[in-house]
Amino acid sequence: MTATEKINTDKKINQNLVCTDHLVSGEKFEILSHESGILRTYPVPENLEKYYESDAYISHRDSSRSLQDKIYQFVKSYMLSKKAKWIRAEIKQGNILDFGAGTGDFLNKMKSFLWKVEGVEPNKMARDLAILKNLDLKSDLYSIRDNKYDVISLWHVLEHLPDYEKKIDEFSELLDEGGILIIAVPNFNSYDCKYYKENWAAWDVPRHLWHFSRNGIQKKMEEKGFLLMKEKPLKFDSFYVSLLSEKNRPGKTNLVNAFLRGLISNLKAKNTGEYSSIAYFFQKKPK
Repeated sequence: MTATEKINTDKKINQNLVCTDHLVSGEKFEILSHESGILRTYPVPENLEKYYESDAYISHRDSSRSLQDKIYQFVKSYMLSKKAKWIRAEIKQGNILDFGAGTGDFLNKMKSFLWKVEGVEPNKMARDLAILKNLDLKSDLYSIRDNKYDVISLWHVLEHLPDYEKKIDEFSELLDEGGILIIAVPNFNSYDCKYYKENWAAWDVPRHLWHFSRNGIQKKMEEKGFLLMKEKPLKFDSFYVSLLSEKNRPGKTNLVNAFLRGLISNLKAKNTGEYSSIAYFFQKKPK
């Protein structure tokens, strides 16, 4: 049974926002309320791995073939320096675990500042590319259970994890007292989400299993024993997500409109704080 058929046959689920997997399958998934400020994708496919099997899924590769690839890689290079600067403003030097490390570029940036680095990346193709950068990424957390870290980072990863609450508990155990957990996720209260609605690319069903508002993730992290230190807007995301969202809409992609919507989203967020994506810095509460 396909995910689309499962939606049509399950009468117990209320109809909410229905989104299409534009990247791989063309199947439809629902966005349902889970708890205050947190939404979930339904249904969750049994074999999630096949929904990542696309050349267009560029976070697991280093391609610069298409214009979209080139834009992505340019912005990524710029943001690597910004992320390192944000972290070093809190801790000048230490050890860091990057969970969902992709091909390892962020860890290499931190290495350039003499940080001790460790990475976890489930995707084998991405791990193989990281080997070429002299990084030995692990496939899961089990091989680093005895380590402790000053910082653990998840850059657009938490929304992919079926057991995200359990993982947060595991990250807490791996952090030193006063350690920092960085979580970057899309924000469904942003202007670009409200404009593009079911075509908003950051729904990214079914790869994104969870969807967060600012209040939702802050409340959840407080329940898990973390205090919010600061928020850092990921301003380029509004432009990139708007470009992908335009492609999801019927008709010809409107690049001018994508730029305009990304710009408006950032301008509105200057007053509201509701940026398209936000990196949250949470500090582990002392016991």
